[in-house]
Parts: sequence; structure tokens; C-alpha cells
Amino acid sequence: FSEYQKSGSIEIRDQLVELHLYLVDFLAKRFRNRGEALDDLIQVATIGLIKAVDRYDMGREVEFTTYATPTIVGTLKRHFRDSKWAIRVPRRLQELNLQVNEVISALTQDFKRAPSIAEIAEALKVSEEEIIEAMETSKAYTLISLDSERSDENDEAFSLIDFIGEEDKELTGYNERSSLVNIMKGIGQQEKKLLYLRFIKGLTQTEIADQLNISQMHVSRLLRRTLDLLRQKMAVEEKDLEQF
Repeated sequence: FSEYQKSGSIEIRDQLVELHLYLVDFLAKRFRNRGEALDDLIQVATIGLIKAVDRYDMGREVEFTTYATPTIVGTLKRHFRDSKWAIRVPRRLQELNLQVNEVISALTQDFKRAPSIAEIAEALKVSEEEIIEAMETSKAYTLISLDSERSDENDEAFSLIDFIGEEDKELTGYNERSSLVNIMKGIGQQEKKLLYLRFIKGLTQTEIADQLNISQMHVSRLLRRTLDLLRQKMAVEEKDLEQF
């Protein structure tokens, strides 16, 4: 590090990054069960490692790994915070949801009332089903954010995202893991499969209806009810954490 800080050599920096890639791999895996490909997370974490190498100050007499770990974790958390979606939603629906909100605002001003689904669909040149699907994704967006900051009794900031990840023997003592289990209690197998097909596989409501052998309207009602239930459960967990 002393040689790099004196010369600023890109070659030396690359060598330092390569020497500490094990940190990238370890920390990225803690975030991998959140709907993001591990390769993508490794790229994000590598950016954090490069920042840590560039900013490390040997004069502070702190081990590099001690300095780099929160820097890499912070980069990963910002990556999820920037996406803002509490549940993974297909990109096309994220984009359509934004367009729907803009059109609703514009048409409300024009009509002096809230526009109908048909009017929104006509304005965007898409089907009414697509509008309904896009509007449903807003529920995933408004679920309590896992990375929203909270404060404990000592005014120390923390967030749920700090404690969520794949099962890790070194982290089994955290209460937040059991909280996530509690959130999923009461969610039936059909509802879990619905969430998987909708937000992981990215199927449309019509495709889900075909797979589950139920009507598209039933899928819409079931999805709305399940997302409402998840939001309520997460609200309860948030209150419990604030009292913790």
C-alpha cells in the first residue's frame, strides 16, 4: 500500500484489488438471495473494493480489511437502495409503472378527475391488463423498504438490510432472521407460488392463471390480497424493531 500511495500506479492498484477479491466474493454472497444475480453483486462489490483501495489511509493504523469491509457493504446497500423495489419486479413493469403514474397525473389535470383504466391504456397504447399489472407493481414498491434506516435507543442507525442474507453460521444469533420467517407465516402455498411466478419468473397474470388453473381476475385479487398481507406483516415487524 505504501508503494501504491507513493506512485499511484494503476498496476499496483490492480494487484492490491486482486489480493483482496476474496472479500468481494464473501460479502457479495451475503446479499445474493434478494433477486440479484451473484455475478452482478460481485461487480458491484468489486467497485466498492476499488474505492477502498483508493481511499485507504495507512496513517490511521487500521487494517485494510477492517476499512474495506464496511466500504464494500455500503456500496452493495446503495445498489439495493437505488433500485428501491422491495420485491423483484420485471423491468418492463417498473418502467410501465412510472409511465402510468405520469399519465395519471397528466390526465387528472386534463379531466379534472381520476382517469379510468381504459383511458390510461388508450393514452399509453397498451392493454388494460398491462395497466392493471403495472399498477399492482406499485404495491411491491411501497412495501416497507428493507434498507430504510431506523434508530435504536442510542440513536445508532441500522436497517433490516444489514441483517438479511443467506443462512450464515456466524450470523445465526440475529433476531431479524426469525422476523423474516414470521413475515412469511400465514402465507399459503398457492400465494407463495403466485409470488414466485409473478416476481421471480416474471409471468403475466394471464400466464399465471393458466398455470394455476384459475381465472385472471382471481389471480389479480389473490395477488392484491397477498401483497397487502405482506405489507401489514412488515409494518408489524417494523414496530417491533423500533421497540427493540
